[in-house]
Amino acid sequence: MAIIRAPKFFPLEAIKEPIAQPRDRASSLPERSRLAPRAQLLRPKITAAIPCYNEGQFIGDLVLQTRRLVDQVVVVNDGSQDGTSSAARAAGALVVEHGSNKGYGEAIASCFQAARKTDTDILVTLDGDNQHTPDDITALTGPIVRGEADIVIGSRFLRQSPQTNMRRYRRLGIRMITWLCNVGSPVKMTDSQSGFRAYRRSVIESVTLTDRRMGASVELLIKARKKGFIICEVPITCRYHSESSKQNPVLHGLGVVLAVVVFRLKNMWPVNGASAESGIGRNDQNAVSQESASR
Repeated sequence: MAIIRAPKFFPLEAIKEPIAQPRDRASSLPERSRLAPRAQLLRPKITAAIPCYNEGQFIGDLVLQTRRLVDQVVVVNDGSQDGTSSAARAAGALVVEHGSNKGYGEAIASCFQAARKTDTDILVTLDGDNQHTPDDITALTGPIVRGEADIVIGSRFLRQSPQTNMRRYRRLGIRMITWLCNVGSPVKMTDSQSGFRAYRRSVIESVTLTDRRMGASVELLIKARKKGFIICEVPITCRYHSESSKQNPVLHGLGVVLAVVVFRLKNMWPVNGASAESGIGRNDQNAVSQESASR
């Protein structure tokens, strides 16, 4: 058996095929290419959405950097009490206001809602605390533009970078949460907690969120996996600093772990005859063998 891996990004599956002489062009294509086709986007409209809570010191520069690479920037101000909104508007962003701090899940839901109201083809989400490098947006959107994926996760664990100075306790917590997302599923990912992602329009139109806190990040992936959306990962650089996180890491981690367990249990049973946890890249005719992406 030969393992074929796509060279341009890190898919969440490896494709196994017997080595044989192809009879024609169609039969020589990898199994993944014979799945339901994803449209290639020649001139996609890309919207970047940034959920923010008290990020006034970073958001202006972040919006300016991001605008160079996308068609529109939306900032969701989740009840900030500093100058987040005014700095974002001054930098050219469309600002969606939450009257109070409603949580990360509510902010992401507002990002999706803002994208649905426009003719956005690809939605990119990134954090407002200057952790993410906007220059990575092109790598994130590439697989969707080429018709190779529906969701792209910017993984912090696919490339070692001196700027990715993640604390050990945070790294262990993310790996534990990701393991809970992966266990028992044919689809494996390396960074289920990354907020730097790109979504095809079909995803933002069909996946709805119920968790209003940090559990939304895994709820979205679990629901997308069950619906059969193709997900891949690309390596990103992530810059941690003293203002990177405003939440207690222990309480945050426990809350996400509980959310993962609840969502996994809810999705273990078939719905309307569909197989539960059917996996990314599956459809009625084809089932792709799944393995973990490069670790």
